[in-house]
Amino acid sequence: MSEAKYHFIGVGGAGMSVVAQLFVARGWELTGSDQNESDNLDKLRNLGVKCWVGTQPQLITSDMTIVYSSAIRPSNPEFAASKAAGCRFMHRSQALALAAADRKFVAVAGAHGKTTTSGMLAQTLSQLGADPSFAVGGIVRHYQTGAHLGKGEYFIAEADESDGSFLNYRPQVAIITNIEPDHLDNYGSPERFAEAFFDFSNCIKPGGTLIVCTDDPGCRQLVERWESSRSDCAAPGIRILGYGVEEPALNLDEFCLIKPLAEDPTSVSAQFIVAGKATTVRLPMPGQHNLLNAAAVFLGAQIAGFSAPEIAGALGDFEGTARRFETKGEAGQIRVIDDYAHHPTEVEALMYQAREAAGGGRVLVLFQPHLYSRTRNFASRFAQALDLADQVVVCDIFRAREDPIAGVTSHLITDKMQRGSYLGDRDEAARVLANTAEPGDLILTVGAGDVTAAGGLILEILASRFAQ
Repeated sequence: MSEAKYHFIGVGGAGMSVVAQLFVARGWELTGSDQNESDNLDKLRNLGVKCWVGTQPQLITSDMTIVYSSAIRPSNPEFAASKAAGCRFMHRSQALALAAADRKFVAVAGAHGKTTTSGMLAQTLSQLGADPSFAVGGIVRHYQTGAHLGKGEYFIAEADESDGSFLNYRPQVAIITNIEPDHLDNYGSPERFAEAFFDFSNCIKPGGTLIVCTDDPGCRQLVERWESSRSDCAAPGIRILGYGVEEPALNLDEFCLIKPLAEDPTSVSAQFIVAGKATTVRLPMPGQHNLLNAAAVFLGAQIAGFSAPEIAGALGDFEGTARRFETKGEAGQIRVIDDYAHHPTEVEALMYQAREAAGGGRVLVLFQPHLYSRTRNFASRFAQALDLADQVVVCDIFRAREDPIAGVTSHLITDKMQRGSYLGDRDEAARVLANTAEPGDLILTVGAGDVTAAGGLILEILASRFAQ
């Protein structure tokens, strides 16, 4: 495989670019294309990858293996040219599995929390000297990249459930942070979404381990199904480990009980109790949801052979991942923070985290919905979560891979809100919040699209307003 030529269509995407970086680290030959310039393209060019913007179907040759994601449509000129040339095709998930072929694969799945959890596990094992490989759909600040080919035996990756491609993996260890319905445009129903996670759990190699958050109803139902139908499962000898703030009535091989201790604007701490032994863990970031992520890592790192005190020490050094409550700057005693939250549960957790961080100040939010289908399916829940802030401006939906759906706009959210207003243009919405904020307030830019770019504009306006 190392002598093959690969071409990545859509190489600038978060998931595609990290796989491309791993291919470079393997010494494999590749090219890439994308519709827009980006930091990811610049990073790949600096690694020696020939990347171009736009489509150049005339550069496709029959000896190429085409790497693509589900966001690439058959009408894409390069994709069509590849079909006509008889090229071999490889989905992004298959390419990631190829890059990880000789390592113990740790797949982190869930509707939300998987980027932070996989990044946290990667840094923890790194701090402990294991030098893991990883592919994370965000920047792990400790490495300043989302991809790393290490010398250790473990390979940690996010497992994307959006299109069902996580079923292409055969992990040694699988972590499921939650099973909350999402991507119903693909699955059609919450039941089919949950079924995909059960199928994913059956992809674990015999003798492997499943780690689940038992505070999550979907995960509890998955474990109950395993308990009642072990004979129907394709993965014999699987150990099932759980974690949560409440001990469930489930037959688990091991359980990590979380007993929260304290939280302030910059940290959160708890006791993790496993087999009667308590270990105090302090994270250098707020948020009770981060304790859940850390408990998954705590169990995963023990599987890798490290002791509880060692793991707790490494967790205390976690530097976070980009776009997860990331401070963009401060002006006029107003902090601007960016976050990738794009599911209602994530947004709700973010609002509580922001309230803690703001102290006595107000929480102002610029929210950009991600996907028409998600906006349609969860408009009421988004409205409830966002109403936890003091003021919210919702801009137009970031379409990503979808075509517009008739009647689906951001008004579906704001019409159900008490503290929300609609202003379609992202930059205009940013200006409104920047001119509204007062010293002590906290401004959040929230969403999985390009809303992150609004942070710089907000800071410029604040700096001008409060210039001495």
